[in-house]
Amino acid sequence: MDPVSHGIIFWLVIGGVAGALAGRIVDGGGFGIVVDIIVGIVGAFIGGWLGGVLGLHLGSGIIGSLLTALFGAIILLAIVRLIGRGRAGGPL
Repeated sequence: MDPVSHGIIFWLVIGGVAGALAGRIVDGGGFGIVVDIIVGIVGAFIGGWLGGVLGLHLGSGIIGSLLTALFGAIILLAIVRLIGRGRAGGPL
């Protein structure tokens, strides 16, 4: 397996774990574990990008990657839940 695909698979797994954890951390009515995991995967990429832009380094290795992904997933999941809550409660 080449390093690029290995890196993508790694981030997908880490993002899935981070999404599941973020779903338990972020308060609110859930969308379910599947959506939390998908949001976690996207959040992992956002967390990595945002960390690089802001110059934040949360550690190295698997723990650092998980913290970065968790950070991004929590932010994205909170935003998604706020938007979802606004749509569900608003008038047609």
